Amino acid sequence: MPSLSEETNGKISQLMPGATIGIIGGGQLGQMMAISAKYHGFRVGTLDPTPDCPVAQVADFQIVAEYDDKDAIHELAERSDVLTYEFENVDADAIDEVRDLAAVPQGTDLLRVTQDRVHEKQFINDHGTPTAPWKAVDDAEGLRAAVQEIGYPAVLKTRCGGYDGHGQDVLRSDDDLDRVLARAQEEGSFPASILEGFVDFSFEASILVSGNGTDLVTFPIVRNEHRNNILHLTIAPAQVEPRIEREAHELAVRLAKGFELAGTLAIELFITKDGRVVVNELAPRPHNSGHYTIEACSLDQFDAHVRGIVGWPLEQPRLLSPAVMVNVLGQHVAPTRALIAKHPEWNVHDYGKAEVKHNRKMGHITVLTDDTAATVDALEETGCWNDLND
Repeated sequence: MPSLSEETNGKISQLMPGATIGIIGGGQLGQMMAISAKYHGFRVGTLDPTPDCPVAQVADFQIVAEYDDKDAIHELAERSDVLTYEFENVDADAIDEVRDLAAVPQGTDLLRVTQDRVHEKQFINDHGTPTAPWKAVDDAEGLRAAVQEIGYPAVLKTRCGGYDGHGQDVLRSDDDLDRVLARAQEEGSFPASILEGFVDFSFEASILVSGNGTDLVTFPIVRNEHRNNILHLTIAPAQVEPRIEREAHELAVRLAKGFELAGTLAIELFITKDGRVVVNELAPRPHNSGHYTIEACSLDQFDAHVRGIVGWPLEQPRLLSPAVMVNVLGQHVAPTRALIAKHPEWNVHDYGKAEVKHNRKMGHITVLTDDTAATVDALEETGCWNDLND
């Protein structure tokens, strides 16, 4: 066992290089966590059902098993000093069962809250932070009542699961409502859901906050552009008035304190046309919209996450350069690779996924720039992302 600093209430307060970080999940977020962990001197293990997954390509070992395999989680805990996760759909009960084998600085409260959209919205509201109007919906009668209260347009989401638009239905009229109800009747069940009213926003944004259980630091607020419910572009920093920037940082710290945050938490925002800051969703881990931090900040979101979960001190990140990050989906792999030689300004990240799929995140490109608007135009003019304009 590597040397550890003193322990407090059974929790490791500080982990030293040579210790092992176990990552549940083997995708790109975990891969970038693992790279950071290796730079900091830690060993890395991962649990993922896909052999040679992105994390396994840079880790010391992989346990090939499903995420809900309790025996596999037990093995990962036995071989690790600290556990973390790269996505929300993790069995919180299984993690609780191994907390005597490995430290879990993030705990499972944050995980449980963000796994259930009703609990998430309630937590955000309870901490003095606005969201879209919402109602929990458990059946057809409840949906009709919620629509009556919230009105159209609205979006119906499953309480648990779903990402990048999956598990969601936009309701703009009674015809849409009837379609959803007919489908539920045909399937013989109505999934536990939440109905959210639309927010009249000017643009979407996000902010990252990282902690080590005691101290908290925040990253710049950034502007996000989605296409087909998938993040397309992130522009750092968002050009907002100081009041909005201050409000975003304050709400990030307020929510993080509610969890005694260890690691990185992403907060997706709506900036409304009348200048309000409204929280959309929380992600209890590094986030796609924070990838720009690798090149553009003095401390990136993955370094902050690793330092946070091992109890190391955190320094307030500084934005070293404005930046634009663009996602490379499956259909963009070939056209972007064909242009790499012509664009030395592109910081290319390829996640090493074995199978290229349409709309699957395969990598990203970050460009440091003094003119973000011109850089966005230049990226679009390459034609690599023309399919998203349809």
